[in-house]
Amino acid sequence: MARSMCWHCQSEVAGEYFCERCVKVQPVSKDADYFTCLGFPRRLTIDLGMLEAKFYELSRAFHPDFYQNKSETEQAISLSNAATLNTAYRTLRDPIQRAEYLLDLEAGAVKEIRSSPPADLFEEILELQDTLEEYRASDQSSDAGKQLRAQLQTEQTALERRKREMEEQLQHLFRQWDELQDKGEATSAARADRERLLKQMREILSNRTYVKNIVSDLVATIG
Repeated sequence: MARSMCWHCQSEVAGEYFCERCVKVQPVSKDADYFTCLGFPRRLTIDLGMLEAKFYELSRAFHPDFYQNKSETEQAISLSNAATLNTAYRTLRDPIQRAEYLLDLEAGAVKEIRSSPPADLFEEILELQDTLEEYRASDQSSDAGKQLRAQLQTEQTALERRKREMEEQLQHLFRQWDELQDKGEATSAARADRERLLKQMREILSNRTYVKNIVSDLVATIG
């Protein structure tokens, strides 16, 4: 969270959110990511209890009640910091959003990350969407409508199982990523491993999004 100087007294700022000299609140650095804002390394397995405790600690520090009698600048900074921290907390507490955010941060380290699903999954979802449209247009109380509904229910069960399998694969990759982060190696082999994991995570996350969306359509249509 290093900054060059305090906005108020122009002294060097080394603290996290307050100037050590004049004790004025400092804005979140534009270079700080959500992990840094909440005091966590870029790991994908986070202690949610610690995350929540840190969030509430900082939320209290920026609570509007403490800034009612402060300058307009301090009030604006505290509100901006609180908004940033709220977004950071919502992002990091969810494992999928956390991974997607980390991938965005690390995108520069990966030359090519495919964001579209493989052909077989894409074709399968297209066929399923066609079946959904056919069911919506059918007489749902007829034998044909009931048959289509049963077919869609079977597909929903299979897709939900597939989504769970993807999430299990992600958890395994998350642990591998954290192990690499903890080692802190900067060798070419370590960089290659990081790039491989980022690509694998992006691919699975992309596929999971497609599956999640079609499952949501199924739930909305057939319950």
